[in-house]
Amino acid sequence: MSWDEALAQLVAQLDALGASSNQRALAFLKRPGRGQRDELVSRFLERFGAPEATSYELFSDDVLRRANLLSFGRDQLPTFDLAQSRYVMAFGADFLGTWGSPVAQNAGYGRMRQGRRGVRGTLVQVEPRMSQTGANADEWVPVRPGTEGVLALGLAHVLMSSKLRSGESGGRAGALIDGWSSGLAEYAPAEVSKRTGVAAARIERLAREMAEQRPAVAIIGGAPLAQSNGLFAALAVNALNALLGSVGEPGGVSFMPQLPSAVTDARLRGADRRPFRTVAADILADRSPVQLLLVDGANPVFTAPPAWRVRDALSKVPFITSFGSFIDETSALADLILPDHSFLESWVEGRPEAGALVTVVTLAAPAVRPLHNTRAMPDVLLQVAGRLAKPVDLPWKTFDEMLMASYAALPAPGPDSDAWSTAQRQGGLWGAPQTSRVGQVDRVGQAGQAAQTGQTVSHKYAEPQFDGDAASYPFHFLPYASQAFLDGSLAHLPWLQELPDVITTAMWSSWVELNPQTAAGLGIAAGDIVEVASTQGAIRAPALVLPGLAPDVIAMPVGQGHETFTRYASGRGENPIRILAPVTEPETGTLAWAATRVKISRVSGSNGELILFAGEMREHPHEGER
Repeated sequence: MSWDEALAQLVAQLDALGASSNQRALAFLKRPGRGQRDELVSRFLERFGAPEATSYELFSDDVLRRANLLSFGRDQLPTFDLAQSRYVMAFGADFLGTWGSPVAQNAGYGRMRQGRRGVRGTLVQVEPRMSQTGANADEWVPVRPGTEGVLALGLAHVLMSSKLRSGESGGRAGALIDGWSSGLAEYAPAEVSKRTGVAAARIERLAREMAEQRPAVAIIGGAPLAQSNGLFAALAVNALNALLGSVGEPGGVSFMPQLPSAVTDARLRGADRRPFRTVAADILADRSPVQLLLVDGANPVFTAPPAWRVRDALSKVPFITSFGSFIDETSALADLILPDHSFLESWVEGRPEAGALVTVVTLAAPAVRPLHNTRAMPDVLLQVAGRLAKPVDLPWKTFDEMLMASYAALPAPGPDSDAWSTAQRQGGLWGAPQTSRVGQVDRVGQAGQAAQTGQTVSHKYAEPQFDGDAASYPFHFLPYASQAFLDGSLAHLPWLQELPDVITTAMWSSWVELNPQTAAGLGIAAGDIVEVASTQGAIRAPALVLPGLAPDVIAMPVGQGHETFTRYASGRGENPIRILAPVTEPETGTLAWAATRVKISRVSGSNGELILFAGEMREHPHEGER
């Protein structure tokens, strides 16, 4: 149909909701974001009378945001001053690969290693599967899944009991950890060793190194946060940073200053911040008023566990409109698709929450004219707002106008320039370095914390809960973000399909990683077809024997296994999310995607599906503790 016909359909659907005074029957599903695109969505929904947009992505960092809100009063991701650090310990965070702001973090890491004469910073990576960051580390420490917080407090215990640091006791971060005031007596190295699998002598040595090589900082991200006790692990690492004196200091952890926004304000006041799984469950149970769903960029049919029954839930929504540029598993369920421009055809802008020590806004104009008959989603939303029977009162006609107005409100960079033209010329705007300590800039965050939680109680350690009996399902299953595809949203791009994985060099395929000892015990060789099964189902893929993997862990990259996502991704490989259990972190409701146990068995010999750029994968001996 023509664009006029398509917009008329959407306007008619919205007018029907408005006429029935049922504006809350409108829902908006999107990927998380903090740019002007997200600002426009937030303002449109607010003035229409609809709930705040629901954000969903598989590899969510909401657990870390909640921990930072509790520890430091800041509901945002942290920024790490790697360039000035001398000792970095990362708990599961692949900050050189797929976590956080890899470009900024790689630049800081390079300066940490080679940017200071006579000083070469140390990196220790704690994780059960060697990531790109782990492969670059001085020391790789495999740990039992779900015990990363225990190890962090074991290090804190050594620091406190050895009197390697005097003065502060950890402040608010420490107050949130049970047993802090008594010196964390339950976390003596011998006890921590039993729970984590890390030798007691090694724990003591690592703690001494952190104390002696200042400034030191601890980072947590990825799989440790995707456990049922992920919040405890994040709070433990925050407390360790407070004990090290690295919060708000050079070489430590701080929070990037933020500009005011409707999106941030909504987060702080907790406006309709329901997890997507709750929205889907309400639709299935006929408890939801949703009659019209707008989808922008999210693909939960592919990235949510089967037990959430997302496809069934969306099938019950009377009318769905998608702004997808390519038809994926979720947009295939839509009644109307209003195709968006590609990123090269659109304004690219954002207001990042982490990655720099100063306020940053980014801006890039469209590089090329649209190749096909597409329209930018923000412009479509503004057109629809003006065509409604009861128009949504927004002060802009086009997204260009909105961007110009937002930059006009910013201070001019100089006497002879304005923010808009300067941002276009240099790709954005950034402020002067901030010297404020975190405790002096957290008033808004503290207010948001009080509004959301109303609590200051300490958090006790809870054993991680895994789906699947250990006797029947003896291995921990670790799906991880693909270097090329992330969560699968980029799998339709053929050049990324051809990109060799940075650790295994595999491409154009799916594979299952297992430790050499595990493989030998099960009679599995590289390239054999294996079946990985959980309580939720089973998938089959070629085996890849990987030395950098704990013996009790089976790992698999996310991204392949699409049913519907162009000819390059459809029907290629397997989707490990299909066998994930619906375990969640209880305080945030986010999916605990690392909390599923599996079993593995050989099905047949190699069928040639495992394609390695480097040819045969060989095991290299490691010395000492590496």
